[in-house]
Amino acid sequence: MMNTNRSVFALNGVTGMLIATVLLLSILGVLTYLGIMAQQDVATKPYTIENAKSIQQKSVDNAKHIKIKE
Repeated sequence: MMNTNRSVFALNGVTGMLIATVLLLSILGVLTYLGIMAQQDVATKPYTIENAKSIQQKSVDNAKHIKIKE
């Protein structure tokens, strides 16, 4: 039996490759945009560490030593 139903524009051909490429590039664009926005947000709000000598190596209370300047 011969396979005569071949198509260049099937989803497993050129069209599928273009859809995958556009999808991956759009995901890359969104993640890059969100990363840049996060960096700009952190850059405009610097922080200081108070009582650095009392910070323990493993402690949930270490977050209390960080003060954000706004």
